[in-house]
Amino acid sequence: MASILHILNGDSTALSFNETGLEGQTLIWREVLSQGPLIEDISSSDFWNARSEWICKGLNETPEHYQEHVVNQLEKLSEPYDEINLWFEFDLHCQCNLLGVMMMIAKRTDLSEQAIYLICPDNFPGKPIFRGMGELNDEELEYLYDNIRTRLSDFDFVLASEAWSLYVNGDDKKLEKWLNENTFWGNLTSLKPALEAHLKRVRVNADGLNYIEQRLLDIYNSGKKTRHEIYQEFWDTEKIYGMGDLEIDIYLQKLTDKHRISP
Repeated sequence: MASILHILNGDSTALSFNETGLEGQTLIWREVLSQGPLIEDISSSDFWNARSEWICKGLNETPEHYQEHVVNQLEKLSEPYDEINLWFEFDLHCQCNLLGVMMMIAKRTDLSEQAIYLICPDNFPGKPIFRGMGELNDEELEYLYDNIRTRLSDFDFVLASEAWSLYVNGDDKKLEKWLNENTFWGNLTSLKPALEAHLKRVRVNADGLNYIEQRLLDIYNSGKKTRHEIYQEFWDTEKIYGMGDLEIDIYLQKLTDKHRISP
């Protein structure tokens, strides 16, 4: 029997996934690589120590919980598998995590001996407002597995490595040049729009605000003052970012610190 690992994009997907009939172990990816400090060598202790420090300070986590629920999960990547399935979506949050996962796999496994597959939906039949796999039931997840699962190639891993290096190093001009010059995206078809959204959030306007801060300020000034109203409007109009409420809160706090909104 083939040894199979499913890497899931968070606990919300895991709830329904556990009800499917799909065989294999699961690894729940609980990191948020679209936010906070990064270094290129994701397999290094320096990387995970920096992540733990930032998560614990900024997102009200404990080092013990981070070690158990994030770092210890990664030990599964050291086990031999015939097949690894990556369940990540189209948005920036998931695409950054996908790049990190692919870098981990490239460092910890023998790609020549494993089949690596990607399940990356940007829509779902009958759901005009698709926000992610966390809203799907077990049968719907099995539908994705049967219909959109794609085997990743060596080229996809080369492309991911280039994207990861540019993303981590933070030179927006080099990243923009790379995005404009690339004409073939292999099986990573959601990567370009996600990284274009990233470029918008690292550049600031004449008022010193990046795109996300300006959008949240516009929503606030439109009369939506409660956190729930702001979250909902942002999710409805900016789903490319894939941000949860804790991530949005980071930007709202920046606006508060700049005295653009009231706490």
